[in-house]
Amino acid sequence: MPLCQAVILAMVQGLTEFLPVSSTAHLVLFPWFAHWHDPGLTFDVALHAGTLMAVLVYFWRMWMRMLAAVTGLSGNDPGARENRRLFGYLVLGTIPAALAGYKFERLAENQFRSPTVIGIALMAVALLMWVAEAVSRRNEEDLSQVTLADAVAVGVAQALAVIPGVSRSGITMTAGLFAGMDRETCARFSFLLSTPIIAGAALKKGLEIRHEGLPPEMRLPFAVGIIVSALVGYAVIGWLIRYLERRTFKLFVIYRLALGILVLVLGWVAKPSIH
Repeated sequence: MPLCQAVILAMVQGLTEFLPVSSTAHLVLFPWFAHWHDPGLTFDVALHAGTLMAVLVYFWRMWMRMLAAVTGLSGNDPGARENRRLFGYLVLGTIPAALAGYKFERLAENQFRSPTVIGIALMAVALLMWVAEAVSRRNEEDLSQVTLADAVAVGVAQALAVIPGVSRSGITMTAGLFAGMDRETCARFSFLLSTPIIAGAALKKGLEIRHEGLPPEMRLPFAVGIIVSALVGYAVIGWLIRYLERRTFKLFVIYRLALGILVLVLGWVAKPSIH
């Protein structure tokens, strides 16, 4: 795998994993547009490992507080009860996506990876996001106000991210808006909720290639993929949270609609097979 391709694909992963625009769609479409060969499962592991590092490092204090509260090591921390509750909500919210991934992974990697599915998914979630912006009450201004019903709703929405083009962050933030969270809280809860799923995906893919080992020619691209996707992902998380403190999802709605239309048009003209 050429090193320049590894860098570009890692940047694409770092940018799109956390922006509400669908990393899966971009990683399917970018090699198609550029006429590159599929980088394969080995490189997928590197990309997932990199974005997992990004979200863990960015929220490490919060994860440590939650783990301390759950294990009883938080001492007299007045926020221990709240942290235990949030941890429980994240566990509960992860279950639907884990089940969907287990049940529909093969289907998503084959039948769903078509320009038609991706284009429609990009536009459908864009319209949902636009409606959510219009009707959201936005009365939950921090994670302490997230309820059990919110966690279930966002967790069920995350299960839809198995479809390329939906976007895990896009659909969970949209569900968060419908649930009444403000934009920043939507982003924080979405990123925390994505952590177990990204970790599970990296572990599963890693186990699938463990017997074959890492080919010598993939060692440098693998390391570059982890480092670049981690650095870009970390920067994107911080940027998006600050952006949503003051602005709306309008930019992402427009981008998703434009990309969805482009994918459908090019897919209809070229009639490609994306695998």
